[in-house]
Amino acid sequence: MEKTRIEKRAITPRQRTQQKAPQRPETREEKMIAALSPDLNIMVRAVRKAGARIVRDFGEVSSLQVSMKGPGDFVSNADTFAEKTLIEALRDDRPGYGILSEECGALPAAEGCAYRFIIDPIDGTMNFLHAVPSFALSVGLMKGDEIVAGVIYNPISNELYHAEKGRGAFVMLAGGNKRLRVSGRRQLSHCLIGTNGFSFPKTRQIMEKMTNEVASIRINGCSTLSLAFVAGGQFDAYVSARFQLWDVAVGYLLIREAGGYVSDLHGNTALADIQKSQTLIATNHVLQNSLKKLIGV
Repeated sequence: MEKTRIEKRAITPRQRTQQKAPQRPETREEKMIAALSPDLNIMVRAVRKAGARIVRDFGEVSSLQVSMKGPGDFVSNADTFAEKTLIEALRDDRPGYGILSEECGALPAAEGCAYRFIIDPIDGTMNFLHAVPSFALSVGLMKGDEIVAGVIYNPISNELYHAEKGRGAFVMLAGGNKRLRVSGRRQLSHCLIGTNGFSFPKTRQIMEKMTNEVASIRINGCSTLSLAFVAGGQFDAYVSARFQLWDVAVGYLLIREAGGYVSDLHGNTALADIQKSQTLIATNHVLQNSLKKLIGV
């Protein structure tokens, strides 16, 4: 009986088609950021990048290197790192824009460029150094003397406030963007007023005038967040008599875009005039006259 002959065939390995790794779907937060204007997109990504490191540092505040700039005025290596991260991120995308920052001062814009970023790497450093979760990163964009866009970010609560001139003010939360509106209260006796501290003599005088006329006064140690709270209606007003441009620029825009009123004690509403005066009232349009009358000039 003949044996069945089995032919051996060379088996060539099947060529594998290269498959691309499945792309991770965009999160709701990433979609919200992508929907922002190009300048806001850049600023939001910058503060979130710097904020990620600050969250880690917040859990180890006892080991941070801290130095004193002046009486009660501290700076940590977390401030320095946040500022460096913000400047690098912003200049990667907008290399011609100028920069004004609390720690490094002014970096000039390219010739003919009217734009500059206003940076506060950590507003509320004292809170940060004592593990109090009330501090924020702030980046504003100015064209000449006018603030046109800005973000305020608390990396601990993950609340990100943003505004652009003529487009409204919002807080970005996990569930989506929530539009900001100032408080509608009309009587000072019902109002919660924010301010920036007893350590400034003129502010202390203003607070003494308000103490018996308002419901309560709050000092949260972070000017940028206090102004964001006015924009969102948590504070009915914010009053200050000493500040830097990076303390108030973004909050000024947020409140105006949230339907509020911002001026100095003399009623001047331009940001440059408020900065020059070193007095600020931020509230709704109903309470402005009552506060001016109460505080006086």
